Amino acid sequence: MACGSCTAVVGVDWGDEGKGRMVDYLTASHDIVVRYQGGGNAGHTVINDKGKFALHLLPSGVFRKETVNVLGNGVALDPENLWKEIENLKGKGISITPDNFKISDRASLLMPWHREQDELEEKRLGEKQYGSTKQGIAPFYADRSGKKTILAGDLLRPDVFASKIQDLMVWKNLELTEVYGALPYTLKDLDEWFQSYCIKIAPFICDTSEFLREAEKSGRKILFEAQLGALRDLDFGIAPYTTSSNTTASYIPVGIGVAEMVPARVIGVMKAYSTCVGEGPFVCEIHGDEAEALRKAGQEYGAKTGRPRRVGPFDVVASRYGASLQGATELAVTKLDVLSGMEKIPVCTAYLLDGQETKRFPFPSDLDRATPVYTDLEGWKCDISGIRRWEHLPAAAQEYVLFLERSTGVPITFVSVGPERDSLIIRENKEKEV
Repeated sequence: MACGSCTAVVGVDWGDEGKGRMVDYLTASHDIVVRYQGGGNAGHTVINDKGKFALHLLPSGVFRKETVNVLGNGVALDPENLWKEIENLKGKGISITPDNFKISDRASLLMPWHREQDELEEKRLGEKQYGSTKQGIAPFYADRSGKKTILAGDLLRPDVFASKIQDLMVWKNLELTEVYGALPYTLKDLDEWFQSYCIKIAPFICDTSEFLREAEKSGRKILFEAQLGALRDLDFGIAPYTTSSNTTASYIPVGIGVAEMVPARVIGVMKAYSTCVGEGPFVCEIHGDEAEALRKAGQEYGAKTGRPRRVGPFDVVASRYGASLQGATELAVTKLDVLSGMEKIPVCTAYLLDGQETKRFPFPSDLDRATPVYTDLEGWKCDISGIRRWEHLPAAAQEYVLFLERSTGVPITFVSVGPERDSLIIRENKEKEV
């Protein structure tokens, strides 16, 4: 049974869709924001009255004092990067305390060697590398599945922690030295890491599953924030160029440890065009001056890595598939303003695969053979960044949004025309307009 007080904000495509700006906006009507999967390998960019921020592990609700932010058990908990992020926000006047930030005691710790192993493996793969951000996510989730990690709750039990970390170090050093020829870790290395970061995040650790259960019973509204997008999902994304966790809304009950907490409202976020960071098939990718112009207009550079994002026209085939995977009840389109300078706007409405046109998203191994089939829509060629009402948008901009709505089969309820919190058009009575 769906939880009526629960809403999820999830990515429809490759990630970097603008989920952070949507969560930042929606926190005004929610009491709690929860991250339930992923780690610090991607960033959510938020621009509000306090400035511009790139969050990596902290939920995007940290900018409102009254909002409680939670990291669930499904998150790759990196004590070092988390503490640095907390300190960075503190320096900018954002207070993070145990009252407004909680970490699941069931979350597993991302260890220092996970980042090193990530980099070593990408180097070993050479030209066949996956395009990892080298934040240790894949080695972490591999070790987590192999029961070779430590729970955050063990930080509250120093004797248990000391015993477990010594056993893990012996095992991991065998892998690092024998497989990669790297230097082994010492207990001194790990003690420095423990003292510098682990002790400092310990006050935030608690039973967040029970906290969320009680919060829901008392009528508090809960917002779930996903990392990356449906096409990076471990099971249903573009294998092997996926992340190592499940990015779909269906993972929420597992990633927070509350089986009954299935969101009734799932907002899928997608850009008005396509972007992708990392390797792997990207059917609609464009290159050269055209790509660079779109990249610069949209400031398409990774929030975590700074890498230029691959760009292309909106991909109906991929986005319809992603929205279906997410079980999206509605959609938010971001960065519509970026397309304002275009006279004609191409949209990929189908793929050509082995001489046959298809509107179904292909199996991952077949994507390299797919080419886009485009339909051109009229551009509006005027600045729309100051518009806040649907009826004030140019007719061509309205038609573009309605075309995406009809093509994906999901109502579009939010249209973003800028990165700021209030640069948003909220649509109502969608059904009458389709």
